Amino acid sequence: MSNKTVLVTGGSGFIGSHLINRLLDEGNGVVCLDNLNDFYDPRIKDLNRESHYDFDQYSFLEGDIRDQGQLNKIFKDNDIEVVIHLAAMAGVRPSLEDPKLYTDVNINGTQNLLEAMNNSGVQKFLFASSSSVYGNNKKTPFSEDDIVDYQISPYGATKKMGEIMCYTYHHLSEIPTTCLRFFTVYGPGQRPEMAIHKFTRLMKNNEPIPFYGDGSTARDYTYIDDIIDGIFGAMNGKDQFVIYNLGHSDPVKLDELVYVIGERLGCEPILDRHPLPAGDVIQTFADVSRAKSRLDYEPQVRIDDGISQFIEWFDRMVTSHGELFS
Repeated sequence: MSNKTVLVTGGSGFIGSHLINRLLDEGNGVVCLDNLNDFYDPRIKDLNRESHYDFDQYSFLEGDIRDQGQLNKIFKDNDIEVVIHLAAMAGVRPSLEDPKLYTDVNINGTQNLLEAMNNSGVQKFLFASSSSVYGNNKKTPFSEDDIVDYQISPYGATKKMGEIMCYTYHHLSEIPTTCLRFFTVYGPGQRPEMAIHKFTRLMKNNEPIPFYGDGSTARDYTYIDDIIDGIFGAMNGKDQFVIYNLGHSDPVKLDELVYVIGERLGCEPILDRHPLPAGDVIQTFADVSRAKSRLDYEPQVRIDDGISQFIEWFDRMVTSHGELFS
């Protein structure tokens, strides 16, 4: 892909900031839009963004995808060629507490963005979907061709609706569009409420970790660098409309995850056991054969190596910004 001007929504978050790092390193122009909400401490997002200001071709806009006027102005004022839409309210469990907010941001906000792209010069649109759309799919591994009509959380439902709207607007605008179903992304910079980050922080403080179910639930943990590789592959793809799974395709059970983190930290985990919450899926497991064949996607980082790299990053953050990470 020749150098482009890319709009990244949610670009101050975990995945977005890693993506922007690589976009800038490869010479692309980036417009980052983020509302810096308080889902977690916005100062962490400020840290994520610090190095981006070293690049003249980077600009940051604080704003909200629910603001149609601001979105229209972004496309009027900038020659946006690629849009990568990561902005969303994240997380299954929080969506059970405030489903209206998730609908407003993830569905209405996405529609606003799709509307703003109409009659623009956008050549490619990428939408961040989620493995949550599969619900408790009985067939494994999960394939992009599986029926995903049976959502079990508001978050999953909003992501499925996002995919449907993406196809509709692709049909109307003919902008090439790709939906990427991310499978439990982790690594340096992971959000504080996510399991690997939370477990590491609590174990280091010798505090109990919340442990839901009997330990047999499993997630297809996917290292951030592998996800970024997949996004870049999709940007270079020639599909008009397509959905891709981006996962590691090797589910890790909860009890194994806790064991690996405890072993890396040299501590014995203290478990605070709870029943499995409503909305939680039993397992996620990505069939990545489509991404492998069309995007040369090949996840590289195994869970033990990825956790070691996360812990190294976490220790650096505690040393330099202790109040944010302790």
